[in-house]
Amino acid sequence: MNKLNHLKEIHKSGKAYIIYKSKKGFNLYTDFSKKIILSNKNIKSFLLKKNKKKSKNTDLFIGFFGYELLNNLIDIKVPKQKNSNFPKGIFYKPEKKIKLSNNFTYDLRNFQSGNFKININKKNYTKIFNKFKKKIKSGETYQIKICTKYKTHSKINPLDFFSRLSKTNLAPEAFMIKDDNYSIISCSPENLITKEGTDISTKPIAGTVKKTKYLNRTKALNYFRKNLKETKEHNMIVDMERNDLSRICKVGSVKLSKQKIVEEYKDLFHYVSLIKGKLKKNINNFEIIKAMMPGGSVIGCPKINTLNLLNNQEKENRNIYTGSFGYIKFNGDMRFNIIIRSILNFKNTSEISVASGVVVDSNANHEFNENFIKAKALIDLFK
Repeated sequence: MNKLNHLKEIHKSGKAYIIYKSKKGFNLYTDFSKKIILSNKNIKSFLLKKNKKKSKNTDLFIGFFGYELLNNLIDIKVPKQKNSNFPKGIFYKPEKKIKLSNNFTYDLRNFQSGNFKININKKNYTKIFNKFKKKIKSGETYQIKICTKYKTHSKINPLDFFSRLSKTNLAPEAFMIKDDNYSIISCSPENLITKEGTDISTKPIAGTVKKTKYLNRTKALNYFRKNLKETKEHNMIVDMERNDLSRICKVGSVKLSKQKIVEEYKDLFHYVSLIKGKLKKNINNFEIIKAMMPGGSVIGCPKINTLNLLNNQEKENRNIYTGSFGYIKFNGDMRFNIIIRSILNFKNTSEISVASGVVVDSNANHEFNENFIKAKALIDLFK
């Protein structure tokens, strides 16, 4: 049986599985021997637990941390909000790993879906925008990301959706989880943590422009360089991520490896930098996660004050959005993304959350429309 047919058989069997983008294709993880549902009480012990290394390629835990869980980890309180009771985080111990190519196809469009409804219309978005603009002018924050959520009642085949999404919008941090009562489909482009030994890096994305037939990669780079708002936003996020890394890295080791380059995706261009550092001696996984999460590029800065402003404004849980998905190997190496450009399917509801950055030079209409651009590639899967 070839690998694609094996994937189809696993999918039909109803077994839980995870697909995660690798450098040359995708990795399929399945046959889970453990499933750990995280809470505010057990996350620290999970991160500090020493696991026996057996030199297997399945010596790892793979899964996600939700946004609310990560806030609690850094002692940020989230007020009572509308809540679907989706788990705060789940990690799995796989016993089987299969390599898949980039071009696997599974096209079975048997989904049912209504129209998407947005939780904040343009009028209310503008009110929130103006409120945060005042906070920026008063110095309470320098940049803040307003989250909007699109929802629809639906029944979907997640493998079909992920297959089509990977064809049209393949992203370096794409992943999919299929379990009994939920699925996540993601084309996340942003790496938050890559740790190998004492080497650690982060790749913040701050800056987005819609693709047109007149805008190529070179012209997009010129646009970002000349755009004061995009430049300010990018510089602030890079500085914040450097500071986060500096808390856990050796003095003088944190450096910009790539600065302000453009990456191309299906509907848009992103403004990206790469920051690297060397970890201090005896830094553990708990300290790394606490220092780096939630990822600053999807929150704003300064991080703590901005999180408090966001949480007091937002009326419903973000769930997976701006949390992190990835793995922790038994040898301590890890890779985590920031969960954006994702669909969460739970209780026959699909939700897509997006956010855009507000700085002092921002325009409410532009940022509201940017949110829709980010959501469109996912909403189009339901057509």
